[in-house]
Amino acid sequence: MGALIGYARVSTRDQDPGMQETALRNAGAVRVFTDHGESSRRADRPQWKACLDYLRDGDTLLVYRLDRLAGSQQQMLQIFDELERRSIDLRSLTEPAIDTTSPMGRAFYSIIAVFAQLRVDTIRQNTRDGLARARAEGRVGGRPTVMTPERVALAKRLRGEGMPYRQIAGALGVSHSAVARALRPQRADATPEELPGSQERRSP
Repeated sequence: MGALIGYARVSTRDQDPGMQETALRNAGAVRVFTDHGESSRRADRPQWKACLDYLRDGDTLLVYRLDRLAGSQQQMLQIFDELERRSIDLRSLTEPAIDTTSPMGRAFYSIIAVFAQLRVDTIRQNTRDGLARARAEGRVGGRPTVMTPERVALAKRLRGEGMPYRQIAGALGVSHSAVARALRPQRADATPEELPGSQERRSP
């Protein structure tokens, strides 16, 4: 039989966590970790990290409300996933449905896991659909180029004046490869001598 471990949190220094702490201890918590003046969106809250480190397989994490744990749906799902993987139960004093020590509560973990996986699958599918749409429209996925039309025009002018690619890159504040790609000849029959950077590479 695992231990009941409580976690309390208040968002500002002028708030009193005493009510939560008392309720958790009255419910049987043998130890209560309290973050005072910490945002729920911070995953690195000192006492929350200490609480996670203290929890062991078979323990039950006790909170006054779920919003004491996380400030976003994604963060909450991550916490649920970690607790489930570590075989740690979760119970909320003010939300009776959140009690994974009961059969209905255990089913709750399964439902959460399904929704979490659905969210991941949806993001992946949206990404694939977006890339397919981009390819169909002749666009290439990935990060946008740093070579704006203005930079390309200036690079062409400097190159026309005989400036080496590396000096052009330094003047524009971009990488040598970015300049090379922007000025690369588009003809399929371009000779090696015409390719960007070829002269610099041959220089001793």
